[in-house]
Amino acid sequence: MEETISLKEIAEVIKKRLVLILTFILGAAFIAAVLSYFVLTPEYESSSQFIVNQTQQEEDAGEFTQENLRTNVEIINTYNVIISSPAILDPVIDELGLTLTPGQLADKINVSSEENSQVVTVTAADDDPAQAVNIANTTVEIFQEEIPSIMNVDNVAILTQAELTENPSPVAPNPILNIAIGIVFGAMLGVGIAFLLEYLDNTIKTEQDITKQLDVPVLGVISHVDESDIRAQQQANFETETTGRRGLNGAKKTI
Repeated sequence: MEETISLKEIAEVIKKRLVLILTFILGAAFIAAVLSYFVLTPEYESSSQFIVNQTQQEEDAGEFTQENLRTNVEIINTYNVIISSPAILDPVIDELGLTLTPGQLADKINVSSEENSQVVTVTAADDDPAQAVNIANTTVEIFQEEIPSIMNVDNVAILTQAELTENPSPVAPNPILNIAIGIVFGAMLGVGIAFLLEYLDNTIKTEQDITKQLDVPVLGVISHVDESDIRAQQQANFETETTGRRGLNGAKKTI
């Protein structure tokens, strides 16, 4: 029974403050839309892939065992670290003439590989789609050139290169997702403020409030009468009296 009353009170508070809650929802959605379409800078991504394959010695020997495959997969973790190191990124910066530090460029690059796969994907992000393509391709190319001297192995081959499409689509921001988040946040904030205002409101407005707050019975209620109500009642009485007089006059004439 108590749970039903609590749910009823919650519904009444939401209904009472519905305009406030809707205002917060619409306001948050509007702010999210403005930020997504007009404030936040679009970001583009491009990916290039390379594959870790047989070493030259393995090819000459004509052998490629399951152990070789496992070794190549394990060494990919090392390659992922090397790609994001200054040993690779410094030449990339010089090649492209970037005004970035190796750490800043590393934040623009993501290296990933599927489990038990020899294929590594290098994804570059930038606010210029052409620059994202250049960063991804140049990083993989320089990595392929430098890895023999760093690891004393030559088992990296470029699989695919990033390409610039005619109408690249930004990966961020996502306006629909941001607006949805804004709606949820606005609803939570609006409901929270509605219950806070209801909690802070200790005024007595109805007979039920008197019974609830003061724990005393209500003996009577004095209705509030506005001047407009008085004028309306006087007008109604006047019309009634006028109608009655006309009826009496008509009766006298008939007699």
